[in-house]
Amino acid sequence: MRPDASRHPVCSAGDSGVITSAPAKFILLGEHAVVYGFPAIAAPLNGLCAHASVHPAPVGAGLRIEALDMNEVLPVELEADAVDNALALTAQKVLKALNVAPPDAVIRVTSHIPMASGLGSGAAVSTAVARAVINAVDADIDDDALNDIIYDIEKLYHGTPSGVDNTVVVYQKPVYFLRGQPPQLLDIGGALHFIIADTGEPSLTKVTVADVRRLYDEQPHVVGNTLADIGAIVERARDAIRNGDAVALGSLMTANHHSLRALNVSSDALERLVDAAIDCGALGAKLSGGGRGGHMIALVAPDTIEAVSAALSSAGAVHIVHTQLGADHDHNP
Repeated sequence: MRPDASRHPVCSAGDSGVITSAPAKFILLGEHAVVYGFPAIAAPLNGLCAHASVHPAPVGAGLRIEALDMNEVLPVELEADAVDNALALTAQKVLKALNVAPPDAVIRVTSHIPMASGLGSGAAVSTAVARAVINAVDADIDDDALNDIIYDIEKLYHGTPSGVDNTVVVYQKPVYFLRGQPPQLLDIGGALHFIIADTGEPSLTKVTVADVRRLYDEQPHVVGNTLADIGAIVERARDAIRNGDAVALGSLMTANHHSLRALNVSSDALERLVDAAIDCGALGAKLSGGGRGGHMIALVAPDTIEAVSAALSSAGAVHIVHTQLGADHDHNP
């Protein structure tokens, strides 16, 4: 099935045709505990997207990809061996899956998603390119096949990826996942509004994961109980998402943050933003990702979006994005 506009709508269109897009992703609940066999939930961040546009090229020119943010021009050859660039390899795999020759076209790629930020930039860019190739050859492919392709591409970035980034980005739905098991798509029972705020400080996930491991080795009972609490929170949050219960989900998010704080992965900047959001009426707030910097998220009612955003800005957030999941908007990048 060819991706259609109702499920994967475009962000804009130009003289050369459609511009495809794919969203970032964020960790909603369960970070750090997931390393110890507990579940986590990730979701699409529709307010940040990667884009790819298709432009005609002279007959016989073949297909090339222009990665504008990185000043790269990548020719795509169907029979090229050992393609080690993720974007060129994405295009090649799509063409082979469709059993078609490279079109005479230029695909231009841009992204608003910070690289190496835990927001799934690699999966989003690859997905945008894949959809552009599909459009360029006027072909059909279903999301399951596309997800398999992007998962293969993720191996270039992560070696042994969890499958979370590609699944969230391709299907543009929240995902519940456990290590060693295929990610499960979650239906959303109602509109959920999130604000994602950047502290402006780097989050060194490898460092925080190692520190939590050290703390676990020193206090296995205490830390084990905290991790189990996070796992139970995620299970309850899965039901809240399915039911569209924003109040319950917000409370669970804040409880998750308290547990993460007990694991010493918060920071002064994260605490300021979480407190600012809660004080301004957010239904819940927490850090997202590795912690000690990076991003935080707040779940808000629609009528508090502007006020909470302003409060976060005043508290030091350097970049703020609003995204909505559910109520027919969970596929809206």
